[in-house]
Amino acid sequence: MIKPDILENQANLIYIGIGSNLGNRFNNIELTKFLLYFNGIHIVQSSSYYETLSWPDPKKPKFLNIIISIKSNLLPEKLLTIFKKIEQHLGRKITKKNSPRECDIDIIDYKKRIIKGNITIPHKKMHKRNFVLIPLYEINKSWIHPKFKTNIKKLIFSLPIKDIRSIKQI
Repeated sequence: MIKPDILENQANLIYIGIGSNLGNRFNNIELTKFLLYFNGIHIVQSSSYYETLSWPDPKKPKFLNIIISIKSNLLPEKLLTIFKKIEQHLGRKITKKNSPRECDIDIIDYKKRIIKGNITIPHKKMHKRNFVLIPLYEINKSWIHPKFKTNIKKLIFSLPIKDIRSIKQI
């Protein structure tokens, strides 16, 4: 049985996706984690590294992705401002959508809240992405999608079989 205080703490966590498919992908992600810490963001837990084909063009460099859980009192807009600065620091440039990049940081879930406006949380396509669901499952097997009220296992099993087979834990 899970203690109520553990559930309460999980509800206050923020889940962040970090990915890289240019340069030294592993170092880019590790440096991102360091820069988050340097900006006062406490990392609670980190998933393993997962490698996936680039989407929508699998001919582009493969992505390395992780999911981290963090604790922060910062609002989503402030977090995004920090994330954009970190992405730029690591060399990300403004290019067309889905272009290869040194660093990509996304808010996947912000304290179980549903937010619409300048920011959409939970991330609007996260429930269809193997590189989000599988590492998220690794660090929180009881996670439930705040909008769809669907548990993470069901979301993973709703992925196409090719998506489940194509992700590789590093």
